[in-house]
Amino acid sequence: MTTRTPLLRFATAGSVDDGKSTLIGRLLHDSRSVLADQLEAVERVSADRGRDTPDLALLTDGLRAEREQGITIDVAYRSFATARRRFILADTPGHVQYTRNMVTGASTADLAVVLVDVRRGVTEQTRRHTAVAALLRVPHLVLAVNKMDLVGYDEATFTRIAQEFTAYATALGLHDITALPLSALAGDNVVEPSAHMGWYHGPTLLDHLETVPLPDGLTTGPARFPVQYVIRPRTPEHPDYRGYAGRITSGVLRVGDPVTVLPSGRTTVIQGIDALGEPVGVAWAPQSVTLRLRDDVDVSRGDLIAPATAAPAPTRDITATVCHLHESPLRTGDTVLLKHTTRTVRARVEKVAYRLDINTLHQHPAPDGLNANDIGRVVLHTAEPLAVDAYADQRGTGSFLLIDPAEGTTLTAAMAGRP
Repeated sequence: MTTRTPLLRFATAGSVDDGKSTLIGRLLHDSRSVLADQLEAVERVSADRGRDTPDLALLTDGLRAEREQGITIDVAYRSFATARRRFILADTPGHVQYTRNMVTGASTADLAVVLVDVRRGVTEQTRRHTAVAALLRVPHLVLAVNKMDLVGYDEATFTRIAQEFTAYATALGLHDITALPLSALAGDNVVEPSAHMGWYHGPTLLDHLETVPLPDGLTTGPARFPVQYVIRPRTPEHPDYRGYAGRITSGVLRVGDPVTVLPSGRTTVIQGIDALGEPVGVAWAPQSVTLRLRDDVDVSRGDLIAPATAAPAPTRDITATVCHLHESPLRTGDTVLLKHTTRTVRARVEKVAYRLDINTLHQHPAPDGLNANDIGRVVLHTAEPLAVDAYADQRGTGSFLLIDPAEGTTLTAAMAGRP
């Protein structure tokens, strides 16, 4: 395996007891992605608990609290690979109080696997996970209908759930939806095709993960370079060196490119690019580099460098779709800190436009604000202008956080809309 092997980032989500940990354990086990000592430890613990077969869920529930409670609490990232593709899996919690963790795990995902128990079908938490995936613009969605063995591998039951889920996901704006019938415990359609569902002619879960089209990547859109640090060494070897260090969030930058520094709007040209201490002619997302500019312009941490012909317009008025994460409600009139890339400014919640009912998708007035795990729409006014893209166009510069200015805790994850 080499770093040239294609990489797919995917997140898993499901309600408590839908069998998500078992599914991931089965996927890792049957794809031969488990080390021998890990498997031996699982077999030993399973035997101590009186089980005749290994409890594959133990491969994923790594925290002591998770093992003791039988639920997933934290986001856990796991890497594995097959001959066709490399994977980074974000195992996200299913319990409603950990929705914030699901937001974290899905924020960088190219695909989301939403698990349901075939006996319960689509639940409120299933809809919540799907709404979060839509909110975060996850390109591909998989419905994994688990525990098919408990309903005798009944095709009609699977079809009913798949149709209900697809209708809901489509109404949210999701279009690439794949429904898979499987049994994580028995191994049906996870890595190997099932011998019990002759009526199903689609791929296994691993087959789908290996063949789903990958996104175009971070290099296709206009370049965005949030400045993280200004480098002024002032050494005899580099008496006039001034560089701007950061990570390219999208696009490609080349020496000679005309660029604009935002929010000031000053234009200049990239004179040099340094990567790992060496000059290069071109750099692309998600590389961390240092830019040197031709003119002596004022650039500080939090500024954004973008192509002069494709720079976002700075604004102080932002409308955003949000997922509120904190126990304290977010209300109209609240003063917050808004953290966008490397820049943090004060902001005021001008309006909580509505709260989304995740069951009906109706938009309801929210005079009392948004409570924990609510999804809604807000209007913000910032103390200083920000170069914010629409999240639909640029994930990296279209997202931001709202922070409690007194305690420093994260309140809300937000995705900016188009002006």
